[in-house]
Amino acid sequence: MSEIADMSFEDAMKELEQVVSRLESGNATLEDSIKLYERGAALRAHCEARLRAAEERVEKITLAQGQPTGTTKAEGL
Repeated sequence: MSEIADMSFEDAMKELEQVVSRLESGNATLEDSIKLYERGAALRAHCEARLRAAEERVEKITLAQGQPTGTTKAEGL
């Protein structure tokens, strides 16, 4: 497992999907399930932070292009 902070959004999402799949399978021991859950929570937080950062970058780009109405928060991000 790689360091989450160094992961791209796409890689983190892919690993998060794998974590969820393993948890849903019910084949992990209790201790492994706890570790998987912790890893999944960290991956989820990382993905959310990456999405927020992307949204801020898009808003700055819109401002840089001189939109007269300012920025509008993107739906779904």
